[in-house]
Amino acid sequence: MAGKGALEDIIILDLSRVLAGPFCTMMLADMGATVIKIEIPEGGDDTREYPPFRKNRNGEEESLYFANINRNKMGVTLNLKTPEGKKLFCEMVKKADIVVENYRPGVMDKLGVGYETLRQINPRIIYGSVSGFGNTGPYRLRPGYDILAQAMGGLMAITGEKGGPPTRAGSAMGDVLGGLHLAIGLLAAVHSRELTGQGQRVDISLMDAVIAATENTAIKYLESGKIPPRMGNRYAAVSPYDAFQVKDGKIIIAAGNQKPYEKLCIEILDRPDMITDPRFANMEGRLTYQDAIKEVIEDRLKDMTMKEAAEYVLSKGIPAGPIYDISQILEDPQVKDREMFVKMKHPTLGEITVNGCAVKLSDTMPGVYSPAPELGQDNSRVYGGLLKICDDEELETLRKKGVI
Repeated sequence: MAGKGALEDIIILDLSRVLAGPFCTMMLADMGATVIKIEIPEGGDDTREYPPFRKNRNGEEESLYFANINRNKMGVTLNLKTPEGKKLFCEMVKKADIVVENYRPGVMDKLGVGYETLRQINPRIIYGSVSGFGNTGPYRLRPGYDILAQAMGGLMAITGEKGGPPTRAGSAMGDVLGGLHLAIGLLAAVHSRELTGQGQRVDISLMDAVIAATENTAIKYLESGKIPPRMGNRYAAVSPYDAFQVKDGKIIIAAGNQKPYEKLCIEILDRPDMITDPRFANMEGRLTYQDAIKEVIEDRLKDMTMKEAAEYVLSKGIPAGPIYDISQILEDPQVKDREMFVKMKHPTLGEITVNGCAVKLSDTMPGVYSPAPELGQDNSRVYGGLLKICDDEELETLRKKGVI
């Protein structure tokens, strides 16, 4: 079970796999919820086969991807295609607060454990589903993956260099955004249940989540009739707001309004004339003549390292920072102070590093309490302890029959 936290009285049955659903339940587990990860007996979650791998104490390769995203969870195996499996699951639903799944719409209904069935068993159950396109609409039955969500949600269309091809964000942002929206929806439903006494369904589409994250892209098009172009590291509303070349890499300077722009001209560039120059006097002009501004900035900073340039610009009160690679992020003092990477002992892999939780609460701080479970690790604890319906002999019979 998870340590004490903001969600310590919440029990979650997690049928999800790969990333969007597990990312959501990972966050809720970090905040103290008891998350019971339910996997198929043969093979378990697909991400048990995802790299990077490390050899465990038995000399077998084990997935660090799985270990990172499934920490703080208990783990059981269960075959919902068997009558005994359905019975065990329904018994767990009676004791649970939330069910999370990311099957294609309709699969849970075909298995006989869809939302309408589960709410009859437990009217307070909150049922969260995340899929490529949600449970309604003409695309509902299509398979969905992160790259499809980024492509069809508009993120790829606005990502990439000017004149270059649409580009997928480097991490699985469609899945992560879907997981974040699911977590928010589930917590809203938990609060609603306090008011009404009833659970409800939370339906998240990866495509919807990406569209929501493209912020004002649609507004620009609706107002102008023009498709927003790819701009590399620039931002359509602000300039200078870009990556600038220095001696050993690039830094970001973000002069978000007139005041930091004027400070930049006077205190960094020694070019007060650029404040009154008609080309740069207002934001519209600076957006039009970004290349000319960039040339002046890069010429001024060309002999400085990223660290020197960023600290120099920051010292004048102008937002700036280096563009880090992951090795630099791991060593950054701010990242260490915020505990965004946590070392922990894993029973088969030894010491591993996992991502920390980005949510910081003053009284019930989220944390990393326990490693990701081995496949079926908590079968006895859950079926024999939490449910008190199976003894060791019965559990062994269920295992031999392929139920768990």
